[in-house]
Amino acid sequence: FQSQDERFAFIAEWYDPSASLFRRYELLYYPKDSSIEMYDVKNRRTFLRRTKYESLHVEDLYVGSKVTVFSRHLTIVDYGNLYTSRKLGSRKERTLALIKPDGMRKIGELLDIIINSGLTITKAKMMLLSRKEAADFYADYRAKPFYHELLQFIMSGPILAMELLGDDAVSKWRAIVGPANPTATESETLDSISESFGHGGLRDAAHGSDSVASAAKELELFFPSSGGRGPVSSAKFTNCTCCIIKPHAVNEGLAGKIVKTILKEGFEISAFQMFNLERPNVEEFYEIYKGVVPEYLEMVSELCSGPCIAMEIRQFDPSKVFRDFCGPSDPALARYLRPGTLRAVFGKDKIRNAVHCTDLPEDGLLEVRLARQTCSH
Repeated sequence: FQSQDERFAFIAEWYDPSASLFRRYELLYYPKDSSIEMYDVKNRRTFLRRTKYESLHVEDLYVGSKVTVFSRHLTIVDYGNLYTSRKLGSRKERTLALIKPDGMRKIGELLDIIINSGLTITKAKMMLLSRKEAADFYADYRAKPFYHELLQFIMSGPILAMELLGDDAVSKWRAIVGPANPTATESETLDSISESFGHGGLRDAAHGSDSVASAAKELELFFPSSGGRGPVSSAKFTNCTCCIIKPHAVNEGLAGKIVKTILKEGFEISAFQMFNLERPNVEEFYEIYKGVVPEYLEMVSELCSGPCIAMEIRQFDPSKVFRDFCGPSDPALARYLRPGTLRAVFGKDKIRNAVHCTDLPEDGLLEVRLARQTCSH
């Protein structure tokens, strides 16, 4: 039974780039009408009066989560009271999901599996591992006869590292991946990633941490909490253009389907990274549209409204232009003129048109570099 005005309280932090400091707020959430209120803790005053905010849901709110409120990226650092902690304190765990070189051609399908499992992708980056990084990752296998083969395989091409979050995420993802041991009984591995996408033996397409402790250790290798960069991006910066899956499409769980469609069309995704953009960075990124496109401000607000995914797309066949494959910026027009294009299939309106792509061929490399620079901050 939910009381009429049940409310949950959280302590949230926002990094104010202009003052170079963290500001702390009490964030109140009312599930009855999806409204929120915010109080500035230090100045003891109302920061945001109770306002309906339908893009925020109770399942988004837990310690460690990042939520976006009117283009501000807030990190929830604590529960605001005992009631909230008792009601919402949960079994949320973080785990590492790794798509190995032999699974990379199927990343669209694999992203779909993750999204459909109810786990949330909170970080993602396509990387290339050095020998030292591969050795650190497989340190526990040093005495095994197949150790060097393991290293060679994980270094043989790009991998996609992701941080997954959810209730019992470690065991849930591990079960989806399936046992690495190829002699496991058929019934155990049926429908698992290893069985469906792997190539036998060490080539099992994906990896999942085997415990909460090893998840923490492995995530630190790929996404260092110290702010270090971790393994290098797989970006190539040649014959490339930039594509960004917009926040609304990420939130609607369309990332896997969009990736699948791009790969099916014959394009290569040579780099991939999920990140949250701050408003000043988006304004810089969209500067060429300022004063030219009437929807400029709405475009900026959409791109910093939540996590987005930037990709480096490579095209080798000059007749296959990625910009054309994205379609007209207005999805209604795209559905009429170019029904098979990305925006026709996945877009909602001119602002929420699923993807941003480079408009001018000569800007492709520039935008890939700018996206990379922006998301490494």
